[in-house]
Amino acid sequence: MPFSVKKRKGTISGVVFVAIFALASTMLSSLDFFSSLGISPLVIGIVLGIFYANTLHNQTPDAWQGGITFSAKKILRFAIVFYGFRITFQQIAEVGIDGFMVSLIMLSTTFVLGTFLGQRVFKMDRDTSMLTAAGAAVCGAAAVLATEPVLKAQEHKTAVAVSMVVLFGTIAMFLYPVLYSSGMLDMNAREFGIYVGGTIHEVAQVVAVPASIPGAGDEMANSAVIVKMTRVIMIAPMLIILGIYLSFSAKKNGTIGGGVKLVIPWFAVYFVGMAGFNSLGLVPENIVNTINEIDTFLLTMAMTALGMGTRFAKFKGLGLAPLHTALSMFVWLVVGGYFITKWVVATF
Repeated sequence: MPFSVKKRKGTISGVVFVAIFALASTMLSSLDFFSSLGISPLVIGIVLGIFYANTLHNQTPDAWQGGITFSAKKILRFAIVFYGFRITFQQIAEVGIDGFMVSLIMLSTTFVLGTFLGQRVFKMDRDTSMLTAAGAAVCGAAAVLATEPVLKAQEHKTAVAVSMVVLFGTIAMFLYPVLYSSGMLDMNAREFGIYVGGTIHEVAQVVAVPASIPGAGDEMANSAVIVKMTRVIMIAPMLIILGIYLSFSAKKNGTIGGGVKLVIPWFAVYFVGMAGFNSLGLVPENIVNTINEIDTFLLTMAMTALGMGTRFAKFKGLGLAPLHTALSMFVWLVVGGYFITKWVVATF
């Protein structure tokens, strides 16, 4: 137990150590250079964590490892639950059935496509494939973090998936405004907002795209953000379905005995419950904003701790497979997402 009498001091020291890195990440993310690129403190946190893991990790006491692990596992689940305060069901209803359908179709197809290509075509392991697919399909680094405990994946695999999200999410953030401003996309402001929200990786990147288009207007920005948050809340049913799939797969392969043990990620269920509670409007907006700021810091701690468990030596053997998988999903999001958005808006 990390907080047993014998280990308590080391665990607390480890948690504080991670929190210091997370604070530095938060401060760096507020600088103009990083904020203009839509780079969140979560991304900076994992980079700093990986830097520590490959340079200074031998300089800290082994007793602190319990606190680092606690941050990567327990604090992560807690933070994902409170991520629900960023969403209300009213926001989801506001965007309409077409926005919901684009979110649903893009999430499911991207996750299935990424998992299939990663495992069958590019010969990656299951966990790296699914983590990379989850990041592209749902909400970037936060989705990778949420999927990691369901898969019980190793830290370096999470780091690989996050790096792919950062790379292609950043490319998308610069590409989409160019496509829209050049007139290549036959879309009005609302359609483009749905397209952006349904296909770009990170929430911050979705916010940045309409903001970088002169005269974009509120309709584009609101549609983009609400559709994106619809994708975010869909992570809960996705993780529950994934847990059930993994349980039946383990039974089929003979890796567990007896009846099929369903692996339900309860933190995902609590996440939906928290979003439902937030939808009631009982908590004042200023308090909700404070909760979200604290939650972002906790997510940054979790991401930093995951980075601290990532050694470059563990990347050997992966080669360019993660890059090829992420690139394939990126092409699908940009091209396939465009045609699906046009079809859904015209149909619904």
